[in-house]
Amino acid sequence: MARIRRSSGVIIAVFPVLAAVFVHRIDAFDAAAYPDDELVRIGPPLVAPRQNAHMLLGSEKLGDGELAAPEDIAWERKTGAIYTGGEDGWVSRISLGVGHSPAVKKWVNTGGRPQGIAHGLHGEVIVADAYKGLLNISKDGVIQLLTDEAEGLKFKLIDDAATGPHGTIFFTDASSKYDLHDYLLDIFEGTPNGRFLRYDPATKQTTVLLDNLYFPNGVVLSSDKTHLIFCESPMCRCKRYYIEGSKKGTVEIFVENLPGLPDNIKYDGKGHYWIALGSDAKLWRVAQRNPWMRQLYGTMEKYKIRPTLEKNAGVFVVDLNGKPVAHYYDPKLYHVSTGIQIGDNIYLGSTVFPYIVTLNISRYPATLAP
Repeated sequence: MARIRRSSGVIIAVFPVLAAVFVHRIDAFDAAAYPDDELVRIGPPLVAPRQNAHMLLGSEKLGDGELAAPEDIAWERKTGAIYTGGEDGWVSRISLGVGHSPAVKKWVNTGGRPQGIAHGLHGEVIVADAYKGLLNISKDGVIQLLTDEAEGLKFKLIDDAATGPHGTIFFTDASSKYDLHDYLLDIFEGTPNGRFLRYDPATKQTTVLLDNLYFPNGVVLSSDKTHLIFCESPMCRCKRYYIEGSKKGTVEIFVENLPGLPDNIKYDGKGHYWIALGSDAKLWRVAQRNPWMRQLYGTMEKYKIRPTLEKNAGVFVVDLNGKPVAHYYDPKLYHVSTGIQIGDNIYLGSTVFPYIVTLNISRYPATLAP
């Protein structure tokens, strides 16, 4: 009986690979080799001095069943409410007031897929909608399209946004080739199809600041407002783009060799950036060096037969210089898309779960790693 079980396990494990090989002969997915100057930067993954490697222990589910894959979280300090967007098109507002249970209210439906969410200077909510474009939602819930193209090229996968000085909005278009439905194909392909952009509300002009980026994702304004930090998911890194000072208009590495693929990045107002990691990067780093592996994954993904390989998702905390501080994650977590600390709790958004994961880190802190 044990031999039969082992044989069955081998068949289950091998079947997707055999199926992909068969499909590959019919409809091959092309994967590019990464440039040598990119591969040479790959080193050992960063390790944070403090860790909580089982953060689901003690965690709770906020809005369970009322939220549809809450991708991003934006906290409104004045009211204490958080905003999040779901795959059902709804932007929801969640009260976190003291003395009562959190209440989820479906606020506005964009008719698309609200991803990144930020607050404007005058109480409006800025939404990066994967299908609609960059949206402005007034306090009264009126939706206005700000922009959906730049330099004659429509956005395929607008991902996140941040409000800068004078209400200028900086945002990412993760791919000019693949839309949200096929976003993993962009990552597996290994070509730089992404852009980093700016929208000026005074002139209503959209400007491409950087192109040829590898799936640019989350973006946040720095604590001193001199630069933006945005993440390139498949490169396991985040970059700075300067908007003030002697370095204005230049870009440099902020942190690299993260232990997972970064999604959104948040600033907590206390000297730390919280970088959501959708999965660890162990297997991905091997695939990055081997186009044939990404070709296989891409083919399997196209035909929806790729097994779930993502695990150990969570949030990685760094200081203002990109130095590791703490790491919260769990083997059972995957596709975590945002992480933010509010008070004693951290809140994790996701592209798959019907709730927000919350954890009281005063009770369940990251401790010194052995």
